[in-house]
Amino acid sequence: MAYNLKEEMNKTERFHSGHRLCAGCGAGIVCRAMMRAVDPEDKAVICNATGCLEVSSFQYPFTAWEDSYIHTAFENASATASGVEAAYNVMRRKGKLDPSRKFKIIAIGGDGGTYDIGFQSLSGALERGHDFTYFCYDNNAYMNTGTQRSSATPRFASATTTPAGIESVGKKQNQKDLTQIVVAHGSPYAAQTTLFGNLKDFHEKAHRAIYTEGPTFVNVLTPCPRGWQYPAEDLAAICRAAIDTCVWPLYEVVEGEYRLTYEPKKKLPVEEFMKMQGRFAHCFKKGNEWTIEAAQEYVDKKWEELLQKCGR
Repeated sequence: MAYNLKEEMNKTERFHSGHRLCAGCGAGIVCRAMMRAVDPEDKAVICNATGCLEVSSFQYPFTAWEDSYIHTAFENASATASGVEAAYNVMRRKGKLDPSRKFKIIAIGGDGGTYDIGFQSLSGALERGHDFTYFCYDNNAYMNTGTQRSSATPRFASATTTPAGIESVGKKQNQKDLTQIVVAHGSPYAAQTTLFGNLKDFHEKAHRAIYTEGPTFVNVLTPCPRGWQYPAEDLAAICRAAIDTCVWPLYEVVEGEYRLTYEPKKKLPVEEFMKMQGRFAHCFKKGNEWTIEAAQEYVDKKWEELLQKCGR
């Protein structure tokens, strides 16, 4: 679905302001754009794993969501979505739902509830082939409980459980490449995107995922001002730096075919991304320069691998 800014601005909001997400957090933008990608005539059921988004957007009896919303446990958003999809199919077969009205099943969680705690239920739902879309708002750590490292936390990032100090330069391991793991499950559609200005890339991928039959996945880099330690107004600039340094490449995989959706005219060095965030401040201290070199080497390797998969 081609992105039309005028049409988007005229759509009725399905995720409202008034939530309690932090200023400068991208999760609210993810939800607003995600719900705009659902066709106006269709309904949606949202299965939201415990995390920042859940505690900020749904405080009974108040909610920021227009569509049906289910708060699930930290680990089972995908399992809940699987059950909703199965029940929906049964009700349609029994004639208990208007056949002209479509319901889209959407699960959403942070990286803690997706890469780690919720990975088992996600993997199971992908393997079973349920018709639903999973959105991961990847903010690189367990932000809701105090910025503990997750398997999505980049190497060298300082977190409360991987602090930088005299004997440490932050997290020791590279982050898990979850998008590639989803592709390996045989998902008909998987994509990476982020929030960087016009949201065109996000919208088109979100709509394609929601309206592709089968288990689909959209991984969204979602900066966190508290955990990444950046000024609230720098959200868009950090997203832009992430894609221009190729720290977070934008691509999609359609039935196994890789498509690069953005390639920077001039690939910037990784330090341009790292220097904007306090969680990497220790990397720029004397004696720690090797961390920036190692980060660059890793990003270059992953970028070249992606280009080859895209036939570039």
